[in-house]
Amino acid sequence: MSPTVLALLAFLPIVVVGVFLVALRWPASRAMPLSYLTAAGLALFVWKVSGWQVAAASLHGLVVAATLLFIIFGAILLLNTLQESGALSVIRRGFFDISPDRRIQVIVIAWLFGSFIEGAAGFGTPAAVCVPLLCGLGFPPMAAVVAGMTIQSTPVSFGALGTPILKGVGTGLDIKDAGVIEFANFIGAVTADGAVDQSALLMMIGFKVAVLHAVAGTLIPLFVVVTMTRFFGPNRSFSDGLRVWKFALFAAFSMTIPYVLVARFLGPDFPSLLGGLTGLAIVVPLAKRGFLMPKGEPWDFAPRDKWDAEWTGTVEIKTDSGGTSMSLAKAWAPYLLVAVLLVVTRVPELGVKPLLTGKPVTILVENIFGTGIDTNAQPLYLPGTIFIVVSLATFLLHGMSKDAYRLAWSQSGKTTLKASVALVFTVPMVQVFINSQGGAANFDKMPIALAEGIAGAVGGAWPFFSTFMGGFGAFVAGSNTVSNMMFSLFQFEVGNRIGVAPDWIVALQAIGGAAGNTICVHNIVAAAAVAGMIGKEGLVIRKTLPVFTYYALLSGALGYAIVWSGSAGPVNAGSILFVLILAAMLAWAIRSLKQETSS
Repeated sequence: MSPTVLALLAFLPIVVVGVFLVALRWPASRAMPLSYLTAAGLALFVWKVSGWQVAAASLHGLVVAATLLFIIFGAILLLNTLQESGALSVIRRGFFDISPDRRIQVIVIAWLFGSFIEGAAGFGTPAAVCVPLLCGLGFPPMAAVVAGMTIQSTPVSFGALGTPILKGVGTGLDIKDAGVIEFANFIGAVTADGAVDQSALLMMIGFKVAVLHAVAGTLIPLFVVVTMTRFFGPNRSFSDGLRVWKFALFAAFSMTIPYVLVARFLGPDFPSLLGGLTGLAIVVPLAKRGFLMPKGEPWDFAPRDKWDAEWTGTVEIKTDSGGTSMSLAKAWAPYLLVAVLLVVTRVPELGVKPLLTGKPVTILVENIFGTGIDTNAQPLYLPGTIFIVVSLATFLLHGMSKDAYRLAWSQSGKTTLKASVALVFTVPMVQVFINSQGGAANFDKMPIALAEGIAGAVGGAWPFFSTFMGGFGAFVAGSNTVSNMMFSLFQFEVGNRIGVAPDWIVALQAIGGAAGNTICVHNIVAAAAVAGMIGKEGLVIRKTLPVFTYYALLSGALGYAIVWSGSAGPVNAGSILFVLILAAMLAWAIRSLKQETSS
């Protein structure tokens, strides 16, 4: 079978998702079973893997789905606990003290606080923390989910203390590969005994990733705001969001400049965590003083009774404090405790992580059905456990009644149950797709077959496509880390094959894999669940897809300009496209503001 035909077949499960979930607006609970059946059918009858392998991959997927549901439950429980204790209303007032303007609030919470949480925990945790918080502040649940997913781009490559680079690229980029060894020797990334110095190699790649992210990520806070004002504002206007461009760029640079510096001097562990924390320290005090704030009345959503039906969810948010006299520090204490516990449990040097991830507390099933597929779970290490622990602490700290706390648990269980149908098909589909190697047909597994088909067709133009391939990996796998594991060595070899610096191509893979989180189905299912938006996942993807396209296209153009600058000069197809994209966006922004002024 030709590589092109094989690539088209491998793409079918994703086509099913696009048609039914996005185009026809089916809920994920209906679209994803069809996608699973498509992937399983291809694995069995085209790739000709055994039924036991499909079953083992599906079982592994169910275990992963269970861990996601556990995280969702913990996040919703913490939200409901704060809601029942009255803390959410106090937090709401605290953000109004920073600024009553919803545009400012979403930048501070989603972009800065979200980046910090991503750096600490990763794996969808920012949405689980920030989306409920935005809902509690009075944002339409759909707006909260879209904002939470949009920022799942720039900080993701260095999420969970750099896991997508350290584990994703580090595992995917085989240091025993001849090409990797030759390149490491060429750049001097070798140890005293001549072996590949993986730490030096990953630090160099991580810095390139940070630079590319800083360029594309500069506009992400503005994207968050203009998307919110256009789709959820009373005027349905882009210009309402564009008016905060000065503050949005200031907040972007407050995060991305320290982010790049940390990547350069400290490595891939802390760029997002320290970048987000530094951004908060800079932006919040200045925002309280009105620095770079737009003129006029603070922007807000229309009254709740005028919201579109598709904006609302099944999670009811109480904003009335019931006369509570709780201090702001006490109300915020649970979220601060979450942040502290995430950092403490994820920095190996502190000694807690080994206790939570060791063999005694790890559930491990190896070689399922004799297929070589393993599955494992580390319940104590999951963010869901931290959320539950903090919820219990909040029950005591806030002096809640047993009836109120019992209600929080009951409501959380019901909401989580609604998310289960979509996830028990989404994640197994991903695992069947990834674990489709070794069949009687002797084809590469589906992701690699698809990648090779595209690479063979585009040749030297591959840098334009490398980010989209990384995004595709994250879209199906639900993880930048897994995307990097699957494709890093492939992208490295394509770079060598077309005669460009392969480390830049791997960096573009990591960029695309991070941006792919904005459209990843099971991350969106998880984010939608915590806001009570189950069944509306396709609507979210329709609003985040332009952000992914911008991110992948701009980064790909910049990457092309860099890798071909030596032979084609600084003015090449990549640099021209890069300038055209920015010029088109600037022209659109100016026109939108002028049209609003004239009207």
